Parts: sequence; C-alpha cells; structure tokens
Amino acid sequence: MLLAIDCGNTNTVFSIWDGAKWIATWRTSTEWQRTADQYYVWLSSLMRFQKIDVEIDEVIVSSTVPRVVFNLRVLADRYFNCRPVVVGKAECALPVDPRVDEGTQVGPDRLVNTAGAFDRHGGDLIVVDFGTATTFDVVASDGAYVGGVIAPGVNLSLEALHNAAAALPHVDISKPQAVVGTNTVACMQSGVFWGYIGLVREICARIKAERGVPMRVISTGGLAPLFQQSEALFDAFEEDLTMHGLIVIHRFNKEIA
Repeated sequence: MLLAIDCGNTNTVFSIWDGAKWIATWRTSTEWQRTADQYYVWLSSLMRFQKIDVEIDEVIVSSTVPRVVFNLRVLADRYFNCRPVVVGKAECALPVDPRVDEGTQVGPDRLVNTAGAFDRHGGDLIVVDFGTATTFDVVASDGAYVGGVIAPGVNLSLEALHNAAAALPHVDISKPQAVVGTNTVACMQSGVFWGYIGLVREICARIKAERGVPMRVISTGGLAPLFQQSEALFDAFEEDLTMHGLIVIHRFNKEIA
C-alpha cells in the first residue's frame, strides 16, 4: 500500500493509495518541527478511528519545505520499513526531465503537477495552481516542464493588504456582487477577485502567444472553482492533480527500477 505525502507551505496532505483508488486522505498544517514520531501517532490514530487496517510499505513525498523532508524520511524508514521516493531528489526519476536553465531547481510541486496534468490531458498545457503562491506551469508537447510564472497567492495578497494597512480588515475571498464596492469589505473582495481574474487571463494569454501553439489551461487548488464559476478561464479543473502526479511518478520509478 502506498502512502503519498504532499507537503506545501501551508498544509500537508497524506493519502493512502491501494493501487486503484484513494482510500483515505488527511490534511494537517505544515510544521517543520514536527518529528517522525509525532507524524506516526497522528496518522495511526486517524487510521484506527476510520477503521483503516492496511500495511503501508511504500512512500512518496513531494515537499516545497525542505526542512520537513528529513522527518518524513525517518517516518518512512522507522515505521513503514521503506526508503521513500522524494520528488526533486537525484534518486527520483521523472517521466520527462524538465527543460530549464542549467542549475535551476524546479519546485517538487511543479514537477508533480506537470506529471499529473500530462498523464490526464497530454501536452501543451498551462497548469494554474492556486496555493500559497499562484503558479503557472508550462507543459510541453512531450510532457516536459519548460518554465512558468510565480505570483503571490490569493490569500497571501489579502493577508498582506490587511497587515500593511491598519484600517483594512481581514476578509475572506469570494465573488463580489458588483465590481464597485459600497463598503470596505466589498471593495477589497472586488479588488482581489477581479484582480486575479485579470492576472490569470493576461498571463495565460501571454504564455500562449509566446509559445505559439494552441494550449489548454488546467486549474487546481482550493480556490480554482471560485474563479472558474465567473469566467471561462480554464479548460478543466483537477481537484486531485498533485496527488495524481505523485502516483504517476511513483509508478514510473517502479517500472524502471
């Protein structure tokens, strides 16, 4: 049984894959201080609570927080008696190597999204991931990651606005009823919502023009459906794209082992 771990800047997702489907998924906050023992107590307690009695013997990890990886390696070794596949490390092979400037380290999350998106949609893609940062990953016709764009995340922008301007409250992102707000909260929501609609549309248009080929836009991340409901920005939404990418990469590494 495979344990797939996706560690982002804000949250870490643990999912168990039985070879055909996900049988359980849990989410916790990302904390680099958390030890392997703490991870195991938390995970095993949830498994018992949900009456999930399986033997985990394989682990794959994608982490945008380097300091977390050590304890996740220890978790796999100590409690599951296996060496984890860690995306972005030399021992983890990719279906297609990225084509970027020499010496550039591509974020594991972007490699995983690329693998998952290509497996489901083929090449010539733009993958927009609404996470702590809003990232745009360009996937070539052969499935290679060939670069992208990084912009501040939606919630990060709202938080920065609240922290930098004493008179502005903390607000949750939602689609405003009108572009012109008639109160402070509505003004802030309109600025962020329509600002990101414009950001996504403009960046995708410029990527398509620069690449010079027809491209489909795939979205993922928690806020993607919110933006999709207003404007036809995306050709498809993939809720589990990152986790699917982990399965694709894990399968590839088993095939070539």
